[in-house]
Amino acid sequence: MGLMGSTKQLEYLTDKDWTLVLHKAQTLTFRPGEEIIRQGSQSGMIYFIRAGLASVRATTAGGTSDIAMLGPDDICGEMAFLENGAATAAVIAKEQVTVAAITVKELQELFETFPGIASRFYRSLALALARRLRETSRQLVLSRSRPSLDKQ
Repeated sequence: MGLMGSTKQLEYLTDKDWTLVLHKAQTLTFRPGEEIIRQGSQSGMIYFIRAGLASVRATTAGGTSDIAMLGPDDICGEMAFLENGAATAAVIAKEQVTVAAITVKELQELFETFPGIASRFYRSLALALARRLRETSRQLVLSRSRPSLDKQ
């Protein structure tokens, strides 16, 4: 589908909004196994996946696990953007991935020039994050309701 008219994430952005964002963005391509985002890094970029699949991988004291898959029309780097901090997970290309990457600075400049984009962008992010939280909560409830081998 590409990003124009995207309904998967950032659904409140208009086609005109996307035209402005993509005009400022650069197109990057990642090979399978390459890191798009390194956990703990502060890249200062937000990535809109245009083609390909990538996994979100988190490393904690308990180990490393893939926690989500991303594909066309998904966004990554938004958590570090919102928190103005480091990436909480790595994003790794599972196959060739093409992204539109925009710096936080360029995005903020767009928000200042076109305040309506900022409102629609943040509203879309809030909705996307609420959906992710709902799905994570559902998965947590399911995992806790399964019989544990330790209890047998």
